[in-house]
Parts: sequence; structure tokens; C-alpha cells
Amino acid sequence: MQSAPDRQEYPDHWEADVVLRDGGTARVRPITADDAERLVSFYEQVSDESKYYRFFAPYPRLSAKDVHRFTHHDFVDRVGLAATVGGEFIATVRYDRIGADGLPASAPADEAEVAFLVQDAHQGRGVASALLEHVAAVARERGIRRFAAEVLPANNKMIKVFTDAGYTQKRSFEDGVVRLEFDLEPTDRSLAVQRAREQRAEARSVRRLLAPGSVAVVGVGRTPGGVGRGILDNIRQAGFTGQLYAVNRAFPEDLKEIDGVPAHRSVRDIPGPVDLAVVAVPAPRVPDVVTECGEHGVQGLVVISAGYAESGQDGRARQRELVRHARAYGMRIIGPNAFGIINTSPEVSLNASLAPEPPRPGRIGLFTQSGAIGVALLSRLHRRGGGVTGVTGVSTFVSAGNRADVSGNDVVQYWYDDPDTDVALMYLESIGNPRKFTRLARRTAAMKPLVVVQGARHGGAAPQGHAVRATRLPHDTVSALLRQAGVIRVDTITELVDAGLLLARQPLPGGPRVAILGNSESLGLLTYDACLSQDLRPLPPLDLTTGASAEDFRRALSRALADETCDAVVVTAIPAIGEGSPDDAELAEALRSAAAETPGKPVLVVHVELGGLAAALSAATSTAPQSGDRGAAPHPFRPLRHATATPPGQPATPAGPPAEAPGTTSTSPTTPAGPTAPRLIPAYPAAERAVRALAEAVKYAQWRREATDPGKVPEYEDVDEKGAAGLIGGLLARGQGLTLGTDETCDLLGTYGISVLRALPAPTPDAAARAARDLGYPVALKATAPHLRHRADLGGVRLDLADEEQLRRAYTELTELFGSPEELRPVVQRMAPRGVDTVVRAVIDPAAGAVLSFGLAGAASQLLGDTAHRLIPVTDREATSLVRSIRTAPLLFGWRGSTPVDTPALEELLLRVSRLVDDHPEVVAVTLEPVVVSPHGLSVLGATVRLAPPPARDDLGPRTLPAY
Repeated sequence: MQSAPDRQEYPDHWEADVVLRDGGTARVRPITADDAERLVSFYEQVSDESKYYRFFAPYPRLSAKDVHRFTHHDFVDRVGLAATVGGEFIATVRYDRIGADGLPASAPADEAEVAFLVQDAHQGRGVASALLEHVAAVARERGIRRFAAEVLPANNKMIKVFTDAGYTQKRSFEDGVVRLEFDLEPTDRSLAVQRAREQRAEARSVRRLLAPGSVAVVGVGRTPGGVGRGILDNIRQAGFTGQLYAVNRAFPEDLKEIDGVPAHRSVRDIPGPVDLAVVAVPAPRVPDVVTECGEHGVQGLVVISAGYAESGQDGRARQRELVRHARAYGMRIIGPNAFGIINTSPEVSLNASLAPEPPRPGRIGLFTQSGAIGVALLSRLHRRGGGVTGVTGVSTFVSAGNRADVSGNDVVQYWYDDPDTDVALMYLESIGNPRKFTRLARRTAAMKPLVVVQGARHGGAAPQGHAVRATRLPHDTVSALLRQAGVIRVDTITELVDAGLLLARQPLPGGPRVAILGNSESLGLLTYDACLSQDLRPLPPLDLTTGASAEDFRRALSRALADETCDAVVVTAIPAIGEGSPDDAELAEALRSAAAETPGKPVLVVHVELGGLAAALSAATSTAPQSGDRGAAPHPFRPLRHATATPPGQPATPAGPPAEAPGTTSTSPTTPAGPTAPRLIPAYPAAERAVRALAEAVKYAQWRREATDPGKVPEYEDVDEKGAAGLIGGLLARGQGLTLGTDETCDLLGTYGISVLRALPAPTPDAAARAARDLGYPVALKATAPHLRHRADLGGVRLDLADEEQLRRAYTELTELFGSPEELRPVVQRMAPRGVDTVVRAVIDPAAGAVLSFGLAGAASQLLGDTAHRLIPVTDREATSLVRSIRTAPLLFGWRGSTPVDTPALEELLLRVSRLVDDHPEVVAVTLEPVVVSPHGLSVLGATVRLAPPPARDDLGPRTLPAY
């Protein structure tokens, strides 16, 4: 039990799982009196050198007094944390609050001494860095603002832990000891360091799963059939380069192998190390398997077994225990209820999945949360499905099932710097941490395309097996925020593959200008119309007539690609009849030859009943000009490996080499194309699909260009941040959450330079007249009852009232139409200059974070959902794009001869609201409605502000894995 001076209950919210530098996991938790034996055992395994560095003297063992001191804490002034694996300590950290004299102290003293000790076997894994993040967060929570540490000069590792953390620090040397003092307030550099470490650790944790040196399949049947046996066969047939083992406790003791694979009754019986275990046993048996794997040192698990959160509350509890159990041993989990994983790298060749045939090697990464969708996507990519022709290969595939541990965020971290992945495709049914996903997606999208389709968009809840935080944001808002982060959002699996093919095979377009050419005028016009519907700028279609030869196509495509007014080319082709008509292989070779002459622009083909053309376009050829032969700029994405294509409308055939065109040779479907391979031209069976994919590529390319200069968050001299903090603190002292009154709202917004046109209550006609005299005519009379507020279309507003007579007449009309003044809640407001009515909102969502929204006021915009969104803090460039991204934006810029309004003033208002919410997370909601933007300036006519204790910001705290 804790001693009498202890003043706090056990802080269980300090417990967390962390991913270490090598990809393994550890548990961080407070040290308690019950840990005495663990501490002694831990200390015995620390080398004499490490003990000397910790205590500055030989210290072979801990005394009883030491053990008591290091295990009894008050969790305020004295705190100890331990990193554990398998329940045993691998590292410890503690702080002791000190005063200005360096002696033990209590609050309000805000400095503490900190010291670490890491077991030698775990040094170099980033344990101390992770513990520093956590103990710093604990200290800030307890009112400590600075740490001091004394380190021997020879203890370079620990000095590096402190200096590399990114905190503002001061360093001195005295009496043979290095003294480091550093502030604990997070800085831009400390956050950057923390996130870089997070990326490396999480990427390596996924790499350990996808590139194991040895695999054990647990639950392999003795006879063909069954899940475990099927996965074993798939791994073996894919040519896995590592060591493979079959495990089943029901195996006879004399059984030594199955189909040439060593067989064992338990993972413990395997003589060598096991990096990955694929678990395919009934759910009740999984805990025993996890224990065996943990004790044997297995690094990760793929749990195929079902019967977890997808089956109800009991299964959800079983799933939580599964994750807790695995993490205790430092293992990460894909699943449960997973379909499996695939890595086509020739150094690995792993198909640990239920997929009957592995995809061909390629450069597309694929992540799904649904096994069924995973099967569909693999099948389409393998068989050129969905009508999209040409073979596309896969680098890695992960089907996460219930994604109790490893999620899409982890896989995105892996893909970010994976040299074998150029394009990432994701099917998501839920986003467990939208704030983090958006941050990771923004960074990844700056390097390579990330295409996402989201299922369960309109179900109102995540699939039963997924435990995620609820978001109050509608799906359209989440989609807009993902697009802001550079994510290519599509709506269907077909569009996912369509966009992926184009991005994997062709360079990004330089703009929206599209040339169209082909041998069908009608198909060209359909393509032209499709471009207009996708906000592209098509050039007039060039009709080559049905008699066009392959050479005609080649010359026309060469001219189009050389045209500086063209950014991309869509070639349309229909079957030609008559002598001299090009065959499919001849036409494909002509198109490839022309495209290779100008490799910096994308080329797409729309074909009708020309399956042979699609197959020929996807075939490699040794005689086609190479992109590197003409001094062209390098392709932004490495080309995919080549394979065959199946004509649309015909059944897929087993994989084999493509039919060779005359005078050409083909490469094996499994042979890497290499850096000088000709570009594959994606072919689509419908103009709409090709153009939709091209439009997504255009928008993504534009985002990439803009992302190089995201803008800045401006500073305003008239912002009174301290004054706002004082107001907020005083107001929140009244309660946990409240909507501010009119005067309080105006005062708070005023501290950030946002002026609200005051409205005076008018409970009687005489009160209305007095208010109008105080404000000055002309005035407006408004009903503010909830059902009439901001609904000018219902007649609850009277404008431009020039004198008292008009005011009293309007007051009578309103009360006769809508009821008594008590029901109407009328107010009088000075008239603002005429302009365009807009709405500005900011809200803090518990899952997505702070979001700024903008749109025009009125029922029409609400019905159309014409509102744009940006994550806070908003930069000046983002504010500019926010104003212009709504469909009704032309009304702000002089539509049909109207006077343009003052959009710079509107952008400044958006930036000020963003700053307010970002600086003060207690401001959980702001609504400015209406904001009348006139040709010169703007007027905020109505405002509401809600305050509440801010939701926890897990993206600013120490690195942690999601709680289970």
C-alpha cells in the first residue's frame, strides 16, 4: 500500500502502450509499492557501467531504503514511471519536485529533477525517449514547467536523449557533471522530433509484420482444407523466402512435416526464432497461442480467427483482452477477423492470406478493413477487373479486419517511405483517429498519391467490430477535410481502381486542359461533355474518322502532346472496318511510341469493344521508345511491372504472358519492369470513368503544387490573447459549459478584433423606438425566436426602417403575423451596408479536432450542402481557397454584373476566428451569422459562442497506441 503522505489516487490515465524505435511495443505505467520485487529484479540485470552513470558511483545493489523510495510516490511531487515488456521492467524514470535551492519542494515550485535507467539489453530501442515524452506530460499535468538533469560527460547516450528531444534547454558544466535544464512546453521542434520518431517506430512495427524472416501458421490441419492449411499452402506456393513452420497441438508427436514444412505441436517447440505467427484457431484457444508466441519471442501476430468485437459485447471484451495480452509481450496484431497480408517483394514473397491467387508484383499498396472488399480488389487488380484493362501489380496488401491494433494510420506510416510503393489505395469503413490520419495523409500525399474510398458512410455508425471515437461531423465534412490533406477521395471501388491505375502508370497533369482525339466523333463528344462535367477544360475534339490508320493516331497524339496548350490527352478508339484498318497491337504500339516522345504528359485511352487494344497497351515491348532515351524528365512514380489484360466482357484467363505484337518481345509478368520500361497507358471502357480518374489526378496535382507553399498563420497586433484568456477563465468558473450572452460574446470576440453589430432587445414598440433612437436610423427589426432566426425568407425581418413611424408599423405587422413579442423576441439593429450574406462557423470535434466552415447564408445553401471546411489553424492561403471553394462563390466576385464584395476582409475574419479557437480550445463553438460582406468591409450581425473544458488533444501529448 502507498504510504500516508501519498495524496493522489493511482493515475491510471498515465498508463499507455508505446511503439519503440525497432517496432516492438512496451507498456508505460506508474510505479507503485507493489513493484518492489520487479524493481530489484530489473536492477540486477543492469550493468555496473549503467548503474555508475545513474548514481555517479559504484552501486551494485539497491538497499531496502532505496527500494522503498523508488516505489513509493505521491504522484504529484514524486513520480516514477516504468516501461514494461512481459510484465517486467525494462526501464524506469522518476522526477522529484525541487525548489530554487535544489531541495525537495511542493507546489508552487515548478521545477523537478529527472533521472532514467534503461536495462542494457534494451538500450538503443528508444525507450528513454518515449519515457521522456510521457514523464514530461505527467509533469506538465502536475504544474511542473522545467526539468533539470545531471549527467556524467561520458554518458553520451543519455545526453543525446535530452538534447535530441527538441525542448528549449540550457546546458552547463560544473564539478565534472553536465547539468541540463529544459522547459517542458512543447515547441515546434519537439513536436517535429516526436512525430518523426512516431513515424519511424510505427513504420518499423508494420515492416516487422510484412517482411518476416520466419513465419509460423498456428492451426494447420493435417488434411487439405481448412483456413490454417489454406494459408500454409498459400505461403508455400508463393515462394516465401524465409523459414516456414506448421503448428497444431493436435499433431501426432511423430509428425515431423506437412508438405515439406516442419510441423510442431507448439510454437515453443520450434527450435529457431519466429518473427510472425498467423493464428487460425478458434477464438477460445487464441489466448494460449498468444502466450506461447510471447514467451517464444514472436514479434507480431496476424489473427485470422473470428468471434471478437464483430460478434457482440462478449466478443468486444475478448478483443480488448487479446490486444492487452499481445502488447504485454511487445507484439502487434493485425486483426482479429483479418483476411491476411501479402508482400510481393522478391526478397519476401509472402502470401499469408486467404487469397487463392497472389497478385502480381507491382507498386500499388493496398489496405482494406473488409475481407470481402479485399478479395474483390485483389481479384480486380489480378484480372484487370472492373473493365479497366491492363495489369496492375501490388507491392503490399493488408486486410486489418477489426483493426483492434494495427490500423490504416500505421500502414500509411509504413508506405510513407516504402521504396516499393508508389501509390496507396485504401478502403476504410471507419477512421479511428481522423486528426492523426489527416496529419499523416497530408505528409504522405506530398510524396505519393493516397486514394481512399470510405464505406459505411451513411450508416450513422462504424461496423460492429470497430471501436472508434464518434464524430459529430457529417460525412461530407470529413471528406472535405481529407481532400484538404491531399487525399484523393472517391466513392466506389471501381473509381478506386480507375484512379490508382492512372496514378501508377502516368505522370501528373500540369493543369486541367485536355486534348481529345480519336476515330469516333460521337465518342469524342461524350468525352468532351464528361470533361466539362468534371470542371476540366477540354479542347475541341479531333476526329480522325473511322478510316484512321495507326500512323494517323501516332501523328495526332504526338502533335497533341507537343501542344503547349494541352496538359493531358484522352484518345478514343472504336473498332474500324475495312482494309488498312489498324489491328489492336499496331494501334497500341503507335500510341506507346507517341507517348514516349513526350513522357511528361498523361495519356488515357477510352476504348469501345477493343479488348485486344487494352491488352496490347498493357504489354511491354522492347522496341518501343524508352522514356529515358530522349532526355525527358524522370517519371514522378516508378512504372509498374507488366502483365496481361483480359478483354472486357470476356472471362478472365489464368495469368500468362501477353500476346506479343509483331516485332516485339514481352517481359515475364513477375519480372520487374525496371526504370527504363515504357509507360503503360491505362485504358477505360467508358469516357466517364477515364475523365473522372483524370479529374482526380488534376486536383491532386494542383494540391501538390500548392502544398509546397501552404502559407502562414498571420499575426494581428490588435489581438489580446491574455485578455481573452482572462475572460474565458472567469466565464468557465460559472460552470462546465455555457453559451455566452450577447454582451459576453461581443466582449470575447472583440479581444480578437471581431466587431459585432449590437442588437438591442425590443419587448415593446416603445422599447423598439428608444433602441432605434440610440442606434440611429435607418434600422432593422428582427424576430430572434428559434424558428424565425436567420430566416428572412419567412418574413421575420424588416429592413431599412427610416423613421419611428415605419418602425412601429413594422412592429405591428410582425406581431400580427407571428404572435406576441414574448414569442417573437424582437430586436432592433442598425442597418449595415448591403452585400452578400455569409456564415462563418468553427467547432471542435472530439475526433477530428477544430474545424472552420464557411458558406453563404440562406436556405438554398443549406439544402445544397454548399459549405466549405478547413482544419484549424488556417493559413492565409487556406482562407483564400476556403472562400473560393463553395459552388456559390461567384456571387462574391461580381456574378452577372453585380459589384464584387470585399473578400480580403472576409478572409481576415476567417483567420481571426481560426486564431481565437486555436489559441483557446475552451472556445468549442463559434457561429457568426449573418456576416454581410459589402464592397468595402463587412458587418457581423449575429454571433454565438459556446465555452466548455476542451476535449483531450492526443496529437499534442506523448506517443501512444490507441487504448483498448
